[in-house]
Amino acid sequence: MNQVATPKFGVGAPVRRKEDAAFISGKGHYTDDLKVEGAAHAVVLRSSLAFAKFTLGGLDDARAMDGVQLLLTAADIEGMNSIPCKAVLRQLDGTKHWVPHREVLCFDTARFVGDALAFVVADTVEQARAAMEMIEVDYEDVDPAIGTEAALEDGAPLVWPEHGSNEAFNVGMGNKEAMEEAFQNAHYTTKIKVVNNRLVSNAVEPRACIGEFDGDSGRYTLTTGTQGGHAMRDLIAKNILNVDPKDIRVVTPDVGGGFGTKMFTYLEYPLCLIAAKRLGRPVKWLQERTEHFMSDAHGRDNVSTAELALDENGKMIGLKVHVLANMGAYLHEFGPGIPQVGITMTSGLYDIPATWVEATGVYTNTVPVDAFRGAGRPEALYLMERLADKAAHEMGMDPAEFRRKSFIPDDALPYTTALGRMYDTGSFGAHLTKALDEIHYSTFAEREAESKAKGLYRGIGLSTYVEACAFAGGEEAKLELNKNGSVTLLIGTQSNGQGHATAYGQVIAEYLGLQLDQVEMVQGDTDRVATGGGTGGSRSIPIGLPSVKAASETLVRKIKEIASEKLEVGTADLTLEDGQVRVVGTDQQISLADVAGSQPDTLSAAEKVMQDECTYPNGTHVCEVEIDPETGKTDVVNYVIVDDFGVTVNPMLLAGQVHGGAGQAISQALCENTVYDETGQLLSASFMDYHVARADDLPSFDFSTSNVPSTTNAMGIKGAGEAGSIGAAPAVMNAVQYALRKNAGVEHIDMPATPVAVWSAIQDAQS
Repeated sequence: MNQVATPKFGVGAPVRRKEDAAFISGKGHYTDDLKVEGAAHAVVLRSSLAFAKFTLGGLDDARAMDGVQLLLTAADIEGMNSIPCKAVLRQLDGTKHWVPHREVLCFDTARFVGDALAFVVADTVEQARAAMEMIEVDYEDVDPAIGTEAALEDGAPLVWPEHGSNEAFNVGMGNKEAMEEAFQNAHYTTKIKVVNNRLVSNAVEPRACIGEFDGDSGRYTLTTGTQGGHAMRDLIAKNILNVDPKDIRVVTPDVGGGFGTKMFTYLEYPLCLIAAKRLGRPVKWLQERTEHFMSDAHGRDNVSTAELALDENGKMIGLKVHVLANMGAYLHEFGPGIPQVGITMTSGLYDIPATWVEATGVYTNTVPVDAFRGAGRPEALYLMERLADKAAHEMGMDPAEFRRKSFIPDDALPYTTALGRMYDTGSFGAHLTKALDEIHYSTFAEREAESKAKGLYRGIGLSTYVEACAFAGGEEAKLELNKNGSVTLLIGTQSNGQGHATAYGQVIAEYLGLQLDQVEMVQGDTDRVATGGGTGGSRSIPIGLPSVKAASETLVRKIKEIASEKLEVGTADLTLEDGQVRVVGTDQQISLADVAGSQPDTLSAAEKVMQDECTYPNGTHVCEVEIDPETGKTDVVNYVIVDDFGVTVNPMLLAGQVHGGAGQAISQALCENTVYDETGQLLSASFMDYHVARADDLPSFDFSTSNVPSTTNAMGIKGAGEAGSIGAAPAVMNAVQYALRKNAGVEHIDMPATPVAVWSAIQDAQS
């Protein structure tokens, strides 16, 4: 039997991550690893109350303490005290919503536990903390608004009294009249209400930053872990420091996870720059884990209702959705845009002709909410897939066959949904069938009986999902041929652990005939990399790699043109192999180093491939759980994922992304819960109280693909970084719901399905 050899490099090759050797041997260089000579150290004084007027006392005494170099309050940074919201929406009434002023340091009112009141800089972090503790905060407590639904009730305290309401915005889309007509004509309707619990991203590396100012050049340098420094540079320059962006350099070393949270500009960044300029020395700030819980943007936190209209055959004909999205105390950088993007995906993979969706933002006295892995799409698909399972149960239909009835058929693609999304390619029934076969869906009853014999409830659940990602745009890639024959890539995406150097490098190595270690990647330096869109929305490989490929082709052409003159042959007779430009069929060659050395300037190529539309990855997750009714503990015992990612660039990197996303969603479904009490105190502000799934909480995933190349992407790639986080939570919760309904009569359970929540639901249903 003839076998096709696996390619060493190029698209489709299972290349091991070149980054890992440094990371697993402790040789990574993160922000806190950088020791800057003469650096002072900063801490932030944060509000201990959720809503309060305050005054600060003891400032002179604090400033006089040993080692203290600077103490900043709102009064000390007038004119530089505003963090903008970049997502202002057009509402249903045609107006743009009101945006509250968010101060870098609160002037006289704190609006959540963790709001910043003062910034203290000293020679050592211990001295800075001691001075911070000397500051006297006199609070005038105000009743806070806590709880997404409660904040909209009559008489609820107002986070922004001048606004007159805790409703932040109201947006919607679809055809309301058609939806109402569909419900009037429906054979059957059903309704569900679900909570999408608030999450704290908890990357391995908490945030840190170093601010520097060069008095001679008048330039600032900010070193910090980001998901892209260019947008951060521009926001700090234009909206806070009031300087030209060219006067700020943002440097990003290795980053220990981002998940959306490290995309944003936080107050510590401009404050370190301001302090560095005033002191004439570098200023470093390092976040503690509890600070991450109480100050960095949270994710999710929706309360959503959805109604589904069905015809006599169980086909979906109408959908009505209303999402209440908790925004926290302020409108964070992209916060309002998250539910707006989410509702565009609410109808999922289904052909639902009459759809109406709304989203209402809600102010509460809690940490602001913004993008977290998936950013609105996990919330939307969770709602739809929980609703689909409920409808299937009430119609007495198998959940898989119920979904098939409403799938957009293959021959209808490209298909524009009632919410304006244009799905270009896919075969939704194909990945559902493959997933059901892989999990042995037809023999589930046998496994269910085995679990029952052990006194356990066994459940099976599935979800079919689609997401929009790799949004329209482009990312310039520049390649430089170095004098030693190696190649350097400069690109404005930002790896947070995804393996960009490997994915980009394997394509460059293929075209240039190099080894992977002969390709260097430069990211995370706004001085060296001219432009950059950063990393988010699963954009880096689908958007960045076509430009890398195009730049590789251009550089190869330039190299061949130079080599053809040296070797006196046509470019068509040349090939690049092992660092050499060779004449095909002869022993004539010239090295890439000699080609580079023959040029007075660095030989380079820059390309930017533009994309006009999103990509739409989709797939099926099927999950089996076992529940111990005596303890409420849920174990994921079988898990199958079949995804359509268009074209697979690197199957090893792809599997890692899918496993990571699914693991985070399973953690949300079964473990994670951000809890505020009625006074606005964050009760889950450490790993002692906030359960993130560990290795033994997660299953061994059975992952495969059923790919249909994208037509909107130049290389056929569909983004993959967020897909696991979208498909997993509804699959797990549908499995939990199946087991609890069938064995204990529990009709509804929300995330997180913790042991206490599951045990209590069983007891309540049986009482």
